[in-house]
Amino acid sequence: MSHSPSGSRATARLAGEEAFADAATEEGSESQISALLFDMSNQVQDSLQNMLKMTSEIEQCGGEIEAEIEQAKEGVADKCRALEEKERFQKVALAALNILSGGI
Repeated sequence: MSHSPSGSRATARLAGEEAFADAATEEGSESQISALLFDMSNQVQDSLQNMLKMTSEIEQCGGEIEAEIEQAKEGVADKCRALEEKERFQKVALAALNILSGGI
C-alpha cells in the first residue's frame, strides 16, 4: 500500500494541531497553577499580616493588664497599711481606756 502525499500532509497537520493543543493545554494548566499559587501566596501573606496585627493587639492588651495588676497591688498595699494603722490606733485607744479606767 502506498500513501498519497496529501494524506501525509493531512497526518502531519493533525499531528501538529495535536501538539499545539497539548502545548496550549499545558500552558493553560501552568497558567491555572500559577494563578492558584499566586492566590494562595496572597492568602498566606494576608494571614501573616493579620497574625502580626493580632500579636500587636495582644501585646498591647498584655501591657494594659500588667498596668492594672500593678495598680491593684498598690491598692492592696495601701489597704494593708491603712488596716495596720487602724489596728495600732485601736491598740493605743484600748491602752488609753485601760489607763483611764484604772488598769483593769
